[in-house]
Amino acid sequence: MGSWALLGHIVSGFVLFAGMFLAAAGWQQARARSAPGEIALLLRLCRIGAMTVAVATISVLGFGLWLVDLQGRRLGDAWISWALGLLLVAMVAGIVGGQRPKKARLLAQRASGESGAETQELRRLLDDPSSALLNYLAAGCILAILFLMVFKPQ
Repeated sequence: MGSWALLGHIVSGFVLFAGMFLAAAGWQQARARSAPGEIALLLRLCRIGAMTVAVATISVLGFGLWLVDLQGRRLGDAWISWALGLLLVAMVAGIVGGQRPKKARLLAQRASGESGAETQELRRLLDDPSSALLNYLAAGCILAILFLMVFKPQ
């Protein structure tokens, strides 16, 4: 059973990173575009990446908790507590940081159907520094969790 739990945890982690990469790459490419139709398309890819991250996060957590149980560890172990805390921070930062790109996607979809020209509001949403900071924070937390999983500091 432990092998299956570990395999599920590792595969879920890879899927989580793939979703993060898809969302980040789509967002960066959308920021480099000016046509609302292209921006909307790329931000829809971000949405797929974000949904992948959400599903993979639940899966990583489930398999991770299963591993904790199977290995006789405790949630109070420092590295496990840190990993869970960082996961919570990453989830909140990712959800909050994704709100403006979501608004940008909806605005780009409307603009591509109407005038086809980029608006100042769309550019402001795409270039929002607080969204970028929150999304980078979420990614940093996930990388820190990976470090904790690999090295399990005491």
